[in-house]
Amino acid sequence: MSRKAGEKPGAAWHALPVLADIARAIRETGGRALLVGGGVRDQLLERGVDDLDIEVLGLDLDALQALLIRFGDPIRLGRSYEIIRLRGLDVDFSVAASPDLDFAQAARRRDLTINSIAIDPLTDEILDPHGGRQDLAAKVLRATHATSFGDDPLRALRVARFTACFEMEPDAELERLCAEQDLAGVSAERSFDEIRRTLLEADRPSRALAFLEKTRLLRYFPEIEALAGVPQDSEWHPEGDVHVHTLMVVDEAARLRAGDDDDIALMLGALCHDLGKPLCTEEHGGRIRSLAHDRLGVPPTRALLGRLRAPVQLVTRVAALVEHHLAPALFLKNGAGARGYRRLARKLEAAGVSMQLLERVARADHFGRTTEEALARCFPAGDAFLDRAAEQGVEASGPIDVVQGRHLVARGLSPGPHFGEILERCRRIQDETGETNAERILEEVLPD
Repeated sequence: MSRKAGEKPGAAWHALPVLADIARAIRETGGRALLVGGGVRDQLLERGVDDLDIEVLGLDLDALQALLIRFGDPIRLGRSYEIIRLRGLDVDFSVAASPDLDFAQAARRRDLTINSIAIDPLTDEILDPHGGRQDLAAKVLRATHATSFGDDPLRALRVARFTACFEMEPDAELERLCAEQDLAGVSAERSFDEIRRTLLEADRPSRALAFLEKTRLLRYFPEIEALAGVPQDSEWHPEGDVHVHTLMVVDEAARLRAGDDDDIALMLGALCHDLGKPLCTEEHGGRIRSLAHDRLGVPPTRALLGRLRAPVQLVTRVAALVEHHLAPALFLKNGAGARGYRRLARKLEAAGVSMQLLERVARADHFGRTTEEALARCFPAGDAFLDRAAEQGVEASGPIDVVQGRHLVARGLSPGPHFGEILERCRRIQDETGETNAERILEEVLPD
């Protein structure tokens, strides 16, 4: 639905002719249909348009629903803020708080001026009563109406997302309004969705985290807030404390996104990878050490994502990435053998993680600092880790079991719970020795 440079602002809406038909029908009944919200903003920014929202002036919701029946099967959704959808049409229809309001008045309930612009789909006229286009050009975020901004505290997280996704700066009043919001009453699912979108859509998610720190909203995410002020050894982390490092790491992880289902695990792994450091950072002989921070980071990772009600499988994946994020560097340093690679790949696979994904988190961690290697974008340990994993055939998944249940049946054993124990012993031998012959493994596990 995105438009080419130079096209009229409303041109993309014409890709759905039924919208014009609906708008005409609304006009004939004395109302006015306007395209509003993020879709208008994104079109003016010449970005891809994903969401279509129509606000209807001059009609109440019942009258709008009765009119929309002419065009399909209308479905009412939402509780505190109702919308109508036509089955099969990905467009949200809503009405103003009162049929008597004009757009300038109705738009005052919207969060930001850049989201308070409308387009008339019949004339392509742009309505901008609160200066949203000027703010888009100046890359400034402003509240549309200070009094109504706090109607939904989630807006503070949305502002954080916009600072990162649009690289725009909130003005002083908006910062103050966001700092006043109580996120405790926002549902975990909505908060997680804002965080997810920030991590997946922003080129520099660090901008959102920096905004949350500046407005003291990180207090609602105490595991992340705890990173500020935790020192690091200057030899390995000349960039500063753990908070500074984490901001750099999430930005590096964003550069490594592949546009697939691994991206959110990658980004959350980057965000959470050092959550164990506040628990164990100490100074020894003039050197700062954070022993076992990888393992100690698992409980706070699970606590943070659990409160946000992230999907259980995603939490498991991120916890595994946090626990093992040092492995690529340590495997090279310690000269890990084939057995170590096979065993790690099997552990990761049980959590839904590949060696490749783990290496991406480790690479983001390595680049998210100001050492010479990082500035040169050089990660020899990661390269060697992937090469050795590929040699063992475990870069994308764990080892394929050489011994299967059918081998046990062929030996005259009857299937049952004991199969699991036998097969696990076979896996251990396979991973320890690299043996690929099923009979030789079974000879050790099931001697005559």
